Amino acid sequence: MDPALIALFVGAALASLFMAWVIGAGSSGATPFAPAVGANAIGTMRAALLVGVFGFAGAVTQGGNVSEAVGSGLVGGISLPVAGVILVLVLGAGLMAVGITTGIPIATAFTVTGAVIGVGLALGGTPVWAKYQQIGAVWALTPFVGGGIAFAIAGVLPRPGVPERYSVAALAGLVGAVLVNVRFSFLGEGATSGTVRGLGQQMLAADGLASAAAITGLAALAVAAVVWWDVRRDEAGGLRRVLLALGSLVAFSAGGSQVGLAVGPLLPLLDEVGMISTMTVLVGGGLGMLVGSWTGAPRMIKSLAQDYSSLGPRRSISALVPSFLIAQLAVLLGVPVSFNEIVVSAIIGSGAAVGGRAAVDARKILVTVGAWVGSFALSFALAYAAAMLLL
Repeated sequence: MDPALIALFVGAALASLFMAWVIGAGSSGATPFAPAVGANAIGTMRAALLVGVFGFAGAVTQGGNVSEAVGSGLVGGISLPVAGVILVLVLGAGLMAVGITTGIPIATAFTVTGAVIGVGLALGGTPVWAKYQQIGAVWALTPFVGGGIAFAIAGVLPRPGVPERYSVAALAGLVGAVLVNVRFSFLGEGATSGTVRGLGQQMLAADGLASAAAITGLAALAVAAVVWWDVRRDEAGGLRRVLLALGSLVAFSAGGSQVGLAVGPLLPLLDEVGMISTMTVLVGGGLGMLVGSWTGAPRMIKSLAQDYSSLGPRRSISALVPSFLIAQLAVLLGVPVSFNEIVVSAIIGSGAAVGGRAAVDARKILVTVGAWVGSFALSFALAYAAAMLLL
């Protein structure tokens, strides 16, 4: 094998690891457990440890869809060369590092997507309009769907006529129903992934919609019953434990949806190198995110926890449930999605339900949305120009 190719691949892999570290140290590593830390349900360092572990698990078991989309689904007719991959990763990680140090909410998904498309088109690739429409729809609808779900949940939880042992248990049942239908790589056969619901159908030798609905319903009822019993026995402690469970699921979903932004550009190079599997790349990306969560996330967790402490456990639950649902939808569709966008939208929705229009800072929202749009535009422009000049 050409030593020069190996050297370039190693350089690209190091850039990918740096990108994974930045993702783990940023909002993807800090957001999931910040509500639990703010509610004093868990300490900062233990939260960083757990978010790293669950993020790693999500990256390894769910990271394939988004990784393939970023690696080969954004530009047609061309495969990025090693130098192009390095350019994408260095540019994306550099912009993310600038965002972390300056406090500007630069979105990882927007940055990496813009860089891949910019480099690919500059090298003669063709636009994949169907994928762009799908990504654009998810990006545009996320604030409204996530914020709307959070608004609805936050409007129900504090009602005197709806005791929390019922409302929170119903939400937990919904999450449980979704979870048994989530696809995991280790439950499938060969290259296909599988679900807990599908595994249950196999064990019962029952196919069809009726058995799928029955297994999903039983799982939802089981989860709801456990949460109902826990919240009824100890309301404050039960809510904290729900926050911890939701934080774990959101961290897992973050790993599955965000690792592709770091390792996706590497996947087209695997055929040239020939010695490394997709799973190995996902494990490497997951480890990079894990180290980022352990070393860089604690400071941001502390900062976010102060904000979340004013939300309280009920509004935090309202924000985490739609974050989990939207992140899992993005994983299923193979769409690179901004975790920053998901969580911020959910927080705004839950805040508006409790505090009304006065709780929503319109100027801050406009600045944040401008930063998201600017992330994509700036990344695309820089990547296109750099590729035209250097590659």
